Amino acid sequence: MQFLKTNRGRVLAWLVTLLIGGLLVWGTQHDAALYRDPIMRVTQVTTGPSSKETDDFHNTDVQTKQTLHGQILNGQYRGRHLTITNTYSRSGAMDQRYRVGSQLFVVVHDHQDDHLTASAKDLKRDTPLVFMIWLVVGLLLLIMQFSGFMAFLSVAANGVLFLIAILLNGSTQGAQVLWIFGSLAVVFAALTLWLVLGANRQMLITLATTLGGTAVAIVVGLIVFHFTHERGMYYESMQYVTQLPRPLFLAETLLGSLGAVMDESTDIISSLFALKRERPELSAAQVFKSGRQIGSTIMGPLINVLFFIFVADTFPMAMLYLKNGNSWGYTFSMNMSMGVVQSLISGIGIVLAVPLASFLASRFMEKKVRA
Repeated sequence: MQFLKTNRGRVLAWLVTLLIGGLLVWGTQHDAALYRDPIMRVTQVTTGPSSKETDDFHNTDVQTKQTLHGQILNGQYRGRHLTITNTYSRSGAMDQRYRVGSQLFVVVHDHQDDHLTASAKDLKRDTPLVFMIWLVVGLLLLIMQFSGFMAFLSVAANGVLFLIAILLNGSTQGAQVLWIFGSLAVVFAALTLWLVLGANRQMLITLATTLGGTAVAIVVGLIVFHFTHERGMYYESMQYVTQLPRPLFLAETLLGSLGAVMDESTDIISSLFALKRERPELSAAQVFKSGRQIGSTIMGPLINVLFFIFVADTFPMAMLYLKNGNSWGYTFSMNMSMGVVQSLISGIGIVLAVPLASFLASRFMEKKVRA
């Protein structure tokens, strides 16, 4: 009882967050009217026999045919009952299994003589998506409170800006992709740091470090491209690209490097400001040395995080290439080479950000940092 009395506000916030999350998840189960494509809720599933399939490379898979009975939830066919067939494989590479209660998009092929024929298109996935968004936002607000709210606000604002940049890039047919996303990178960094750190000297030093480290990393990459004549750069491996791939690759690398450098710069400079606040007698040289020590501790794990993200992104397609008789060299060229180059450029930015952040903080930090 004493805990409830002393933490009444926090408990109330938890309860409100849980209630909102439950309502959102429940709402996604009853929002079919918001969609234009027909949605069918599966009410009965009849599973047929399974068959084993083997290809020319001795890859084996098991395919199963199922008959789905359900009811359409929206549109002009709302309330109509429907029976469709679906074939799924054990690997689930290009298909999936549906269960009772699943909601899926369907394509209606024929509706003559009061009889509907249709095929399954894809699963309706808004419920897990909304649940994950609610979980992330709820944890941010409950654990970090105001700081968490500002972090969420920065992500939302950057998402809107990114959408605007994509639309602008589409309207120009990709002719100004580097200018658009280069400007977006500056706005991203400034807006994020302003919302998270506030309008102060720490924010300005972090912004200068982020932009400087990212710019130098991109310039170093371009210099290497020039002297190597871009040998080993397989731009054709960029799938579904409908505009010049090289500027698009550079824009992608720019945004990726910006995030890594901003992360490291924020950690180093925030730590140095906290250190100066506790020990105002530290000289500029001591602050610079401390920044290098902090950076050397952060640099290794951050580079490894980039590597793990890269491996996680390319691993499924690389395994598919290898299982279908392709060599390691071809698999690396078509799936991993561009990601490795991006990781290396981001790694250069991470390394260069350590002395740059330490120098700027040691030279432009106040002699007495306010709490």
